[in-house]
Amino acid sequence: MYYSSQCLVLLTFVLTVNCISFNLEPNSQKCLKEELQGNVPVIGEFEVSEQPGQRIDYIVTDSKGHILARHEDISKGKLSFNTETYDMYEICFISRVPQNQKGITQLVSLITKHGVETKNYDVIGDAANLKPIEIELKRLEDLSNAIVQDFAFMRKREEEMRDTNESTNDRVLYFSIISICVLIGLAVWQVLYLRRYFKAKKLIE
Repeated sequence: MYYSSQCLVLLTFVLTVNCISFNLEPNSQKCLKEELQGNVPVIGEFEVSEQPGQRIDYIVTDSKGHILARHEDISKGKLSFNTETYDMYEICFISRVPQNQKGITQLVSLITKHGVETKNYDVIGDAANLKPIEIELKRLEDLSNAIVQDFAFMRKREEEMRDTNESTNDRVLYFSIISICVLIGLAVWQVLYLRRYFKAKKLIE
C-alpha cells in the first residue's frame, strides 16, 4: 500500500493556539511540524469526518523518531504530550483504506495549544479562591514570564549560532591558508622537477 506524504509547516511565535483544517486523501498522510522547547506541555483536540470502512490514525514523534503519543482509528477526541528537549515535533494523521475499497477524502480539524495556553485558569482560580481580576493578572504574569523565557532562549540560540559561524569562518580561513601553502609547495616542486629533467636531457644548462 502506497502512502503519499505532505507536511504542513506552521511557523509560530510563543504561546499560540493553532487551528487548522485540511482534507486527507485516501491512503495518504499529512503532518503538522513545529519547533518547541523542552518540558513544554502540548494539548490538542481533533475531529475527523467519518467514512465507512476507512480509518485515520495519528502519531506524534520527534526528529529522532521517538513516539510520544499515538492512537488508531480516531474520530473525535484529544491528544496530549510533553516535549522532552528542544526539537522539531511532528503530529501526523494517516489515512488507511482497504485495497478493495474506493477511498473518499476525509476532513481533519485540529486545534493545538502549548505553554501557558494549556492551563485552565478557571480551575486554578477556583482552587485558590481568586477573583476574576486576580485570575486575569495570574494569566498575564505567566504569559509575561513565558515570553521572557522564550526571548532568553532565542538569545542563547543566537549566541550558539554566532559561535558556530565564527568557528566555521576560522576553519575555512585555516583551510584556505593550508590550501595555498600546498599549491605553492606543489608549484615549487614542479619547477624544480622540470628543471632537473631538462638538465638531464641537456635541454638547458
